[in-house]
Amino acid sequence: MSMMQQQSLLETYLRQLRLPSFAHNYAAFAQDAARTGLSCERYLFALSEAEIAQRDANRVERSIAQAKFPVVKELSQFDWSCVQGVTKTRVLELAQGSYIIQAEPIIMIGNPGLGKSHVATGLALAACRQGKRVRFYNVASLVNDLLSAQHELKLSRFMAGICKHDLLVLDEFGFIPFSRDGANLLFQLCSALYERNAIIITSNLKFGDWNAVMGEEHLTAALLDRLTHRAHILEFLGESFRFRQRLRQEERRGEEGQSEAQ
Repeated sequence: MSMMQQQSLLETYLRQLRLPSFAHNYAAFAQDAARTGLSCERYLFALSEAEIAQRDANRVERSIAQAKFPVVKELSQFDWSCVQGVTKTRVLELAQGSYIIQAEPIIMIGNPGLGKSHVATGLALAACRQGKRVRFYNVASLVNDLLSAQHELKLSRFMAGICKHDLLVLDEFGFIPFSRDGANLLFQLCSALYERNAIIITSNLKFGDWNAVMGEEHLTAALLDRLTHRAHILEFLGESFRFRQRLRQEERRGEEGQSEAQ
């Protein structure tokens, strides 16, 4: 068998064994091993290490894709100086993931434009990198999906699929009131997740105003009872990032206008 045939057969074997990084790296690693006098064991170790690292990277990439983030935002990109009531230290402690192991909720409340969705996404990204199954939902879209599943007689299957996730992010609770059926379905889901799965909820409403969205006081009280039990509550205080950015843009335009006039 020629060297070329042997190489082709080796690559076929590696593909069959599902070792794509071996196939990609073995020739270059072999040259390095020959040049540096690396032992066969060390050469094999280097190939195995590269394979494991690539598999980990692929797993994280798949996890992030399956989470369905509308926008990927890292905690490292967040401007902590612009928000009060929430500290970087506390959020980074949460990012270590013990709340997921304990199936504890995180509830973020505060006016729009303070970065709640950004922080929720950053925490969820950290969970993806820790090997957790994560799903990000806009609450209104989730309720619509629940209603559709109920209409199609697939509610049990849909909820079972959601409950397989380690972490569920429910973003923007409070922007749109739910119908009676929608509120009931959301309550059913949160009850199914209670003490089994971690949840992150962002809301522009204080707890006392949640009834305006849920529609029924007893349902709101029962939902809050489950969500706030053992919850980490983060209250975002300050002035909207977007509002401040708009003011800065207007100030710059004003300064440019003055310069042109001069």
